[in-house]
Amino acid sequence: MQTILGANGQIATELARELSHAHTRELRLVSRNPRKVNDTDVLARADLLDAEQTREAVEGSEVVYFTAGLPADTALWEERFPQMLRNALDAARAARAKFAYFDNTYMYPQDGRVQTEETPFEPVGRKGRVRSAMASMVLEEMARGDIPVLIARAPEFYGPGRTQSFTNALVIDRLTAGRRPLVPVRDDRRRTLIWTPDASRALAALGNAPDAFGQTWHLPVDGDRPTYRDFVAMAGAAFGRDARYTVVPKWALTAAGVVSPQVRELRELLPRYEHDNLFDSAKFTDAFPDFDVTTYRAGLDDIRRAAGAPPVTR
Repeated sequence: MQTILGANGQIATELARELSHAHTRELRLVSRNPRKVNDTDVLARADLLDAEQTREAVEGSEVVYFTAGLPADTALWEERFPQMLRNALDAARAARAKFAYFDNTYMYPQDGRVQTEETPFEPVGRKGRVRSAMASMVLEEMARGDIPVLIARAPEFYGPGRTQSFTNALVIDRLTAGRRPLVPVRDDRRRTLIWTPDASRALAALGNAPDAFGQTWHLPVDGDRPTYRDFVAMAGAAFGRDARYTVVPKWALTAAGVVSPQVRELRELLPRYEHDNLFDSAKFTDAFPDFDVTTYRAGLDDIRRAAGAPPVTR
């Protein structure tokens, strides 16, 4: 039995699909209101803030994936995320299960240095400090050695379906709605984005590779690293839309945060948009040479097809 904690998000949904397709039909999906992805999925209701419910949901598992998410609310992250993770780790230890932690890059320095698995944690802002503390908690569990543990880390998302990311919201969703895309801070800095189905497929591969445990992994990305200028042009070409866009300067986003809670939650991430974002996933691609990484052009074409838009003749 393999168990996904936080089973309703986009990463978890794609993970359940990939695990069932390539690894096991014995899946347990856990959340407060879980929904089946595959016909054979077993559903378990649990609040990860409740240690006993979490322990019962994990019991009998061979591998546990922590993919739980929360709304972009700093106070909520501080209040809930560490306890959810602690309960999950305790439950996995009680079940003698392997533990795969899906992580992001909020704890990394927000500058232009190349990000590898050895990059030190230098969080900027409260959400970054929460994610740093959580990653440190998992590393401590890994060092303790009671159960096999791995960290799978992803940069900013883009993807199909209900993918939640600034790039989807500001560029892709606006293009599909016939509106002008918005680019945060600068359009001339290189970005690293991960295609959400690739992140989930790679997480499934790691969770089923015994040698992957005891390590941190950067999940695989297209090495092209386009600027936002290039990415908007690719997206416009994929959808046959006008690719003109508006760059929203840092001061405007900072000022908007005074009245908009959603923009306020973005402000601590603004420094990363002033620099190149160079996320390196060579370790994964070297270890899994047959893994097919989705290119940006292929990913954008897939989003177009999912949206029901006609193909564009180039």
